[in-house]
Amino acid sequence: MNQAVLTDHEFKQFRELIYNIAGINLSDAKKPLVTGRLSKRVRQHGHSNFSGYFETLMQDKDELQIAVNLLTTNETYFFREPKHMDFLAEKLLQARPLGRPFRLWSAASSSGEEAYSLTMVLADRLGDGPWEIVGSDISTRMLDKARGGHYSLERTNGIPRSYLKRFCLKGIGTQTGTFKVSSELRDRVSFHQVNLVEPLPQLGDFDAIFLRNVMIYFDVDTKRQVVNRLLPRLRSGGYFFVSHSESLNGVSDALKLVSPSIYRKP
Repeated sequence: MNQAVLTDHEFKQFRELIYNIAGINLSDAKKPLVTGRLSKRVRQHGHSNFSGYFETLMQDKDELQIAVNLLTTNETYFFREPKHMDFLAEKLLQARPLGRPFRLWSAASSSGEEAYSLTMVLADRLGDGPWEIVGSDISTRMLDKARGGHYSLERTNGIPRSYLKRFCLKGIGTQTGTFKVSSELRDRVSFHQVNLVEPLPQLGDFDAIFLRNVMIYFDVDTKRQVVNRLLPRLRSGGYFFVSHSESLNGVSDALKLVSPSIYRKP
């Protein structure tokens, strides 16, 4: 069967669908991405065009989740934007309130690299003290990978060598070429499916929220809604991190900028 061609009308249908579900704003330049990520599913369901597959999504919630997984998966890696990790280790943790667990939320954790990077920093600085990390994503496929904590050795770039030795296990035999985050660290992270454009589940309050490299896919209105939804979960005096390519300018005036891409709640 020849690969189906995604028409402009069909692309508009999928663009509206993913916007309504996840708030992601797909530009016209993303049309080849939609084609590439969904073509296999179109063929597997025996459709000759994307319209037929779209109708399947309207009737099959499991297949709809698969499509959402495919269209919302984005690149991530360990210790991305290391200045944030330095700020966490050298400033935020030094000034943390005592007497209660330190809680951190990786709100768009994808396959877990960000959450585990943060976990390594906290394990190094706080040891066995009271702390925990929550990771969340809309993609069930990425959450399954995150919970496993199992990655290709090529993904170790950026992880400090001392952390690799302390917190990661190198695969042998059939697992050669891979590594796994230690169970000690995996036990410190809980991963949950969360759609940031819908009412949030009860995850508790946090001393820091990382919302990095996701708002670039939102329009301004969606950015405001998401940030306003997350802010009540940030404790007074807590920190809110976005990526260096993002800003809360024009999105929220409830936070104070303390460093590029780092904000604090009064």
